[in-house]
This record gives sequence, C-alpha cells and structure tokens, in this order.
Amino acid sequence: MSVGVVKAIQMDVPVHAEWVATLEGYVNAQIQAQVSGYLIRQDYKEGSYVHKGDVLFEIDPRPFQAALDQAKGQLAQARAQLYLADVNVKRDTPLVKERAVAQSQLDTETAAQMQAQAAIQAAEAAVEQAQLNLGFTKVLSLVDGIAGIATTQMGNLVSPAAVLTTVSQVDPIKVYFPISEQEYLQFTSKLLKKTSASDLLRASDSRALDLILSDGSIYLRKGQVIFTDRQVDPQTGTIRVVGAFPNPGNILRPGQFGRVRALVGVRQGAVLVPQRCVTELQGTYEVAVVTAQNSISLRKVKVGERVGSLWVIDEGLAPGDEVVADGTSKVRDGMAVKPTAEAPQPEGNR
Repeated sequence: MSVGVVKAIQMDVPVHAEWVATLEGYVNAQIQAQVSGYLIRQDYKEGSYVHKGDVLFEIDPRPFQAALDQAKGQLAQARAQLYLADVNVKRDTPLVKERAVAQSQLDTETAAQMQAQAAIQAAEAAVEQAQLNLGFTKVLSLVDGIAGIATTQMGNLVSPAAVLTTVSQVDPIKVYFPISEQEYLQFTSKLLKKTSASDLLRASDSRALDLILSDGSIYLRKGQVIFTDRQVDPQTGTIRVVGAFPNPGNILRPGQFGRVRALVGVRQGAVLVPQRCVTELQGTYEVAVVTAQNSISLRKVKVGERVGSLWVIDEGLAPGDEVVADGTSKVRDGMAVKPTAEAPQPEGNR
C-alpha cells in the first residue's frame, strides 16, 4: 500500500499565553452637576466625540444669577460701611490727641473699621462662590472622549449626586486581564535576571500584547503592559494586569471582551508534525510511524502546543521519524507500506 509520509522536524517554537481580557476606557469621567437645578438644555449628541471644556448640559441659571446679584449688593453695602468707618477713624484720630474726643470712642470706631474690612472679605467670598455656582450651571466635559447616553431628561431636577452621562477616553484604550500568581512570579524572575528593576512593568523588555477579539479576529495593532494591580486577589489567586492598545478611529469600545496573548518564551528544539498526522481517540493521541523496514508502527504520543498547521510532540517521536501524513485510519500496526515523501510546511525558526 502506498502512503504519503512526512518527517518530524525539529525547530524553535515560540510559546504564547492567553488570558481573558476586558476593555475599559483609558479615562472614564462621570459627568455630574455641581449645583442643583432644572435641566434646560442638552448641548451634545449622544455617542459623539467631545472635547475637554465642551458644554454638555445647561441648568436653569436664573436662581444663581439672582444669588450673584444679591451677593454683589451685600459687597457694596460692606464697602460703604468700610468707607464710613475709615472716615470716622481719620476724623477722630487727631481729635483724640487734642483730648477733644474720648479714646473709647476712637477704639469703638477702629473696631467698626476692622469689622467692615472683615465683612468685605466675607462678601467678596460670597460673590466668588455665587459666580462659581452660576458657572456650574454649564456642565462641562472634563476630558476628550466619547460621550455616552444621557441618564436624565430635559426638565428634570438634578442634584450633585446624579450622574448625567459618562465621557470615556478610548484612544488609547485599556485592557484588564488577570494572570495567576505563579505566572507573575515566572515573569518577574526572568526579568530580574536581566535588569535591576524591582517592578516587572518597568523592565525594558516588557512584552508586546496581541488582542484577540470576540469573533476570533486579531486586532491589527500591538499593545503594551502599563501597570499591574497592587496586590494579588486572595480569593482567586490572580493579579490584574493592565495594558493599553492604540485605538485610532475609536473602533474598540469599553465593555468589550476578548483575549490577550503574549509571547512568554521560546521552546528550543521542539519536535513537530503536521496536525493532520495525529489521530485523537478518547483523549489519547496516536501517529503512524513508518519503520526502516517500511512497516507501520502505531505510537501513542503526548502532544503540546499547536503552531499554525503543526503540532508539537512532547513524547513519542524523534526528529526525522517518518509519519503517515493522513492519520492512522487507513493503516494497521505492522502493515507493509510503500512510503511516498510529502514536503512539510514548517513554521518558525529551524
């Protein structure tokens, strides 16, 4: 029987690890009113890009304008009281020296002068506060980003406790993914052998990240780790790692799920065969090897990572072994065959 065979090859295989990831805005600013009042206008389009300082909502300013006018009137009264107190002090100071006015009267007028100065300071502070409150009737965006759906309607009474909307900076965008404590220790031990940095994420060879989206596609741009959480979660035994990906066009959005993949090492001299050569049956794996006598030897093997169309064989094969290219379904152990070589398609660095 004629069978196609390929030789098991030996090559260096990159080892990747994957973790479930959640996307979040680089900055998520909750937009809240700083004063209570009735909303009279929404100045942005929901889902649109807004800039820092843009007006998103307007609160009825009339009560705050009235409060500002009242504060300004009280400031004017305080200034008038100070003017009168200054006049009295200036008039009576020389008269006290001439004993024409009692010292107690001048003391009373001096105290009134100081009280008027303090009243002016309080009135100026009240005017400043009233101006701030009037300015707060225009609710501004604090960051550049995508503005979300408004959580309230025009005409509603809002308070500083209410969140009106959220603005998220999504370029770059953050990804959060948990890694096990053991993985974290492995990474740090490798990096500390090369650098004196005490933090994994300050090492110069912090690895690039790939983002695999929920539909299985790979995001075109590479990301980088930016920091890790301060502690390991004692309930899960994992530590959160945060990465950032460029996001021009704001394609990626907060709340998406995916998987983060990173190169964690290179396996030197791994033995590989095409995946079509391996047969799986009830959790065991088998290949058909052609011996030097051109007979079939069915071997149990232990498989490792998949690399493109190839499969790493941890145990059961040696480099150069010839295996049947189309699995073991059409051959039997000990069968005499006529092998025909097929060219494999290696991937990686030989």
